[in-house]
Amino acid sequence: MNAAARKAAAAGGGGMGRAPALVLALVAAGAFLISYNFFAMLLRGGGAGAGAAAGARDPVVAMPAWMREAAGREARRRPFHVALTATDAAYSRWQCRVMYYWYKRMQAQPGGEAMGGFTRVLHSGKPDGLMDEIPTFVVDPLPAGKDHGYVVLNRPWAFVQWLQKAKIEEEYILMAEPDHIFVKPLPNLANDNEPAAFPFFYITPSEHEKIIRKYYPKERGPVTDIDPIGNSPVIIKKTLLEKIAPTWMNVSIQMKEDEETDKTFGWVLEMYAYAVASALHGVQHILRKDFMIQPPFDTKLGNTFIIHFTYGCDYSLKGELTYGKIGEWRFDKRSFQNGPPPRNLTLPPPGVPESVVTLVKKVNEASANLPRWDDGI
Repeated sequence: MNAAARKAAAAGGGGMGRAPALVLALVAAGAFLISYNFFAMLLRGGGAGAGAAAGARDPVVAMPAWMREAAGREARRRPFHVALTATDAAYSRWQCRVMYYWYKRMQAQPGGEAMGGFTRVLHSGKPDGLMDEIPTFVVDPLPAGKDHGYVVLNRPWAFVQWLQKAKIEEEYILMAEPDHIFVKPLPNLANDNEPAAFPFFYITPSEHEKIIRKYYPKERGPVTDIDPIGNSPVIIKKTLLEKIAPTWMNVSIQMKEDEETDKTFGWVLEMYAYAVASALHGVQHILRKDFMIQPPFDTKLGNTFIIHFTYGCDYSLKGELTYGKIGEWRFDKRSFQNGPPPRNLTLPPPGVPESVVTLVKKVNEASANLPRWDDGI
């Protein structure tokens, strides 16, 4: 065969090869459209009539309703372990009992699926009378004199020991305190490697840049990287807390041993230390103002999850706040250093905000239902 004939044969063969390929492509496209329409009909929940109904959504574009609901349930279910540090002092014990009572109440309600296990991390070094009532893990306090009379300095050290030695099933941890009362079920507010925290108005790193730079040098980033938070309440991944906790402990001790820092930060020193330690590990928190309220300054419950009763609540019999002056009616946890408050505390007078009224009612309900309350166990 000459060259012209070979060229003509090749051209003819190529045309015949392209034709079957085109047919196959058309068949594949048709099969795709048939399959797409069939599965779309199923996901829409019926036949042609259901698919043509008003408001039908393309399942390739939008997640089906049943799948969205399942994803929502999983988000609510992601459990966190509740951990609070405590001492064996009577003042700490009665607060822990009230806190644990309301944890169990809220955990049992619809929406409490994320509230997992509970541990009182007891940093007194020995068991106490609440071991059978509240799940407790005993850890050592700091060596004698190391806390310089600032008992809160034991908190980061307690968490370091607990994280190293305890078996914690949950992937997340809620760091809480004895003076927290749950008022509704708490979901997991964290988002994977973004912990959730409450912003405190009195934690202001930017106003103390000179001091902060002793622990967070300029090369690490701006002071605004440091969140206005403490360690509690915080919901955080366990793996993140395992990294942060030793740094938090070391920074806390360094701050306490620095005269200028200690004088400036005072009783919130350990809170600043947690915020700095988190920033040193590149961790920033989702700030949730609805995490908790602090009576008497927060007057309404709103959508909050926790009441933090750290401040004294003093009122006249007319319902007027007399903060800084002992009121005719008062509730202050510090009035009960040596034992629990009596059962059935007198409710506040008319005009006192709902946050304070709710707080007293919650304490009364717990004390009415807890055995041997008056014994101060």
